[in-house]
Amino acid sequence: MRQVFRRSVMAAGLVAIAVAGLSTPVMAQRDPAYEAARRSGQIGERMDGYLGVVGGGDAALRKIVDDLNIKRRAVYAEKAQAASATLEEYAFTAGCLAIARTSAGEKYQAPDGSWQTRTASAPQRDSRCP
Repeated sequence: MRQVFRRSVMAAGLVAIAVAGLSTPVMAQRDPAYEAARRSGQIGERMDGYLGVVGGGDAALRKIVDDLNIKRRAVYAEKAQAASATLEEYAFTAGCLAIARTSAGEKYQAPDGSWQTRTASAPQRDSRCP
């Protein structure tokens, strides 16, 4: 167990380097509906590297999130393979970095699974985050 955790932390660190340099294509593909939902707190960054709908959300909002998550997964899979990491390790590290990059007023998932609103302070992040 300890060796698996150590491997995950080490892989996460390597992945962090790859993710930090990643200019996510998803960022360039944001549409006004996504931006409005993010600003209004209907969408947030999850700890697993994907977007989440905060609360119920309607079908159109869930479709936007699903589409973006499919694109994120494709990028993560490609980058994970290049970094010799698992998809889950890469996505988790990407989630850590995405949460760290949230702006005040945006939603993110805290380590306990609750949705939090980012303040001027650093967000709550998982202790395994690089």
